Amino acid sequence: MDIEIFDSKVDLGKAAATHATEIIQAALAERGTAYVIAATGASQFEFLDFLVLEPIDWTKVVFFHLDEYVGLPERHPASFRRYLKERIVDRINPRSFHFINGDAPDVIEECRRLGGLISRNPIDAAFVGIGENGHLAFNDPPANFDTADPYIIVELNEACRRQQVNEGWFVTVDKVPQHAISMSIQQILKARHIICVVPDARKAEAVRICLELEISPWRPASILRNHESTKLYLDKESASLLNLSGVRRRGDGLV
Repeated sequence: MDIEIFDSKVDLGKAAATHATEIIQAALAERGTAYVIAATGASQFEFLDFLVLEPIDWTKVVFFHLDEYVGLPERHPASFRRYLKERIVDRINPRSFHFINGDAPDVIEECRRLGGLISRNPIDAAFVGIGENGHLAFNDPPANFDTADPYIIVELNEACRRQQVNEGWFVTVDKVPQHAISMSIQQILKARHIICVVPDARKAEAVRICLELEISPWRPASILRNHESTKLYLDKESASLLNLSGVRRRGDGLV
């Protein structure tokens, strides 16, 4: 895993967007179409704001949705479909965006539908974050590291649901859905490249345990250390609890 630390989340977002552009442009040059996975949440704001301004032929880019609440209508302010349409689709009009319909009548069938779509395509890049509880997508601890199903139904734990309230998406914890459809760990790891964007002090402990303790389902994002091409983008706040021996800040080089 490559780690880069920036003085601000604006600088972090810009650098991550530049890296994402390089990956997408390489895929377009190779086969004429790029396939990417998009994350949501407050941690992705700056990254996505820069990414949609990049000189990419978005009509050749196919997006897959990372996770969505079960039973939440798209009109809800916390809907990830709404987030992605407002922050990506409406701004760049990609070739296609395969959304998770979290309020589908049959969410098990929805998982199957999405799994069939993503299984037919090579994924060039997955854009992800790390939750305050160490989750990856909505795979809360203890995460299922073994399932081969591309999309699964997961139960959201208390820490995850509390984070959604703290970020302002819901008024109280009891308003946060208890279940979600999430891309599985193994499906995320199939991406050729993973760009992990994690700013803010509230993520510092999750970053520390996922990088410095053993890889474990109890620290879901720790599995990214096994991936051949993961780059972790931190700001000085999210990196504040790390042992930084061997890691140098942006501008001084990278180990």
